[in-house]
Amino acid sequence: MKKLLLVLLAVMLCFGLVACATTETEEPGEGEVATPENPVIRLSTTTSVNDSELLPYLQKEFEADTGYTLEITSAGTGAAIEKGRTGDADLLLVHDQASEEKFIADGYGVERIPFMYNYFVIVGPADDPAAVADAAEASDAFAAIAEAQAPFISRGDDSGTHKAELRIWEAAGITPDPAVDTWYISAGAGMGAVLNMASEQQAYTLTDKGTYLSHELRDTLSILKEESEEMKNTYSMIAVSPEAYPDTNIEGANAFIEWMLSDKATQLIAEYGVEEYGQALFFILDDETAAE
Repeated sequence: MKKLLLVLLAVMLCFGLVACATTETEEPGEGEVATPENPVIRLSTTTSVNDSELLPYLQKEFEADTGYTLEITSAGTGAAIEKGRTGDADLLLVHDQASEEKFIADGYGVERIPFMYNYFVIVGPADDPAAVADAAEASDAFAAIAEAQAPFISRGDDSGTHKAELRIWEAAGITPDPAVDTWYISAGAGMGAVLNMASEQQAYTLTDKGTYLSHELRDTLSILKEESEEMKNTYSMIAVSPEAYPDTNIEGANAFIEWMLSDKATQLIAEYGVEEYGQALFFILDDETAAE
């Protein structure tokens, strides 16, 4: 009798193991997406793609299509890239070419993949006391602001926007110092906070157009200079190198990059903002421009 019970138990155990194995390898049902082996992708990105709501808009579609989950942190480009340097991100989505190329040259990134752009714009009070709107180039506009000593709010946070601002000041031959030039205010803050300050003080500032258009106080500031080549703002994706950090989720990073370059994602990006703002907030780079 005991032998019979042992045999029956052994048979039941075998069936249980087979059932478990079947469940574990079961293919997803119709309309379902299989969960990847390592489903969480740590994406470190700049504030502009979050503040403009572009990334949350894309995130839902990406997660539904792939089964991955994006764990997003956003900061200025300098801080966003630093997360890649310390191994606290699998993937970067940022917008400062020089910093991106150094990140890769230092062995932390696999490849810089430029894929979309928008424009920085100079915004300020509608009465435009420095006559920024009359300037031929962004650097001329900055020179006019400095000459008029009109208040200017700088992000001052080592972000891509801050670095673009510094390049424009350099082109203008001016190095404003917040310790000396009382009209130049270094906020050390993100774009949303800087736009709040500019609105309150009726000051000038440099911002990406997408964040400006999606900001609740946009009607208190006017776009005074836009869409010059000096103010083109290119975004890139960089997977963190598994050679630098073997535990990085390189499969997830590559899946995100592949999806972002897909026809579906590029159409979503091209359409974003058109219905609400009457214009696209971001544009897809063509192959020739992306190769520059």
